Amino acid sequence: MNTKLTLNVDKDIIEEAKAYAKMHKVSLSALIENYLASLSKKAVDSEVSPLVQSLTGVMEPINEDYKKEYGDYLSKKYS
Repeated sequence: MNTKLTLNVDKDIIEEAKAYAKMHKVSLSALIENYLASLSKKAVDSEVSPLVQSLTGVMEPINEDYKKEYGDYLSKKYS
């Protein structure tokens, strides 16, 4: 169900938004609706599950000298 919404937005922004919507062959209403929907999806997607939260900090930090260590490993292996 659609509901009417009145917004106060700077005139220049409205004109730019209308041009953008026209260029992408979508109505300004659809453009704003999609944007608002994406905001609520981002909020849901950014929530961290309890499992992920429990695993935070479990992995060891990456050793910056991994290339040297790997080279040393290969040298020992093939020497």
